[in-house]
Amino acid sequence: MTPQELANLAHLRRARDLIDREFARPLDVPTMARRALMSPAHFSRQFRSVYGETPYSYLMTRRIERAMALLRSGMSVTDACMAVGCTSLGSFSSRFAGITGESPSAYRLREHHAELSMPACVAKVRTRPLRVDRASAGSSELSRIEEAAPAAAV
Repeated sequence: MTPQELANLAHLRRARDLIDREFARPLDVPTMARRALMSPAHFSRQFRSVYGETPYSYLMTRRIERAMALLRSGMSVTDACMAVGCTSLGSFSSRFAGITGESPSAYRLREHHAELSMPACVAKVRTRPLRVDRASAGSSELSRIEEAAPAAAV
């Protein structure tokens, strides 16, 4: 790997860290690209190449991930939507259902005893939405995100 490629990776990590820290703030690609010291188009291409998804998709996945934790703690769907930086409840619900496979209301009402009894850092990893390829999932969708299910007890 060349020194320039390493530098680009460091810049992309700075932008990804911005998304992870400031997910509830209004973020757009030009803002993220400035953090990575790249033009918006070049940043988007590089981000997708390195992380396997667009910057906006990564941002929305992080927002949904945080919303899942808030919903597990009993927060209302509307409050969780606003707390993670989404401004449209309809868009939030649609994106949430597309990522988790169920509506935010259904997710909130479901039992989460296992996740609530885990340390927050473990629950975050165990419930993180994961992108699954169409080829490996056998699905006709381009990509599908599923909640990581706890491994079955043996």
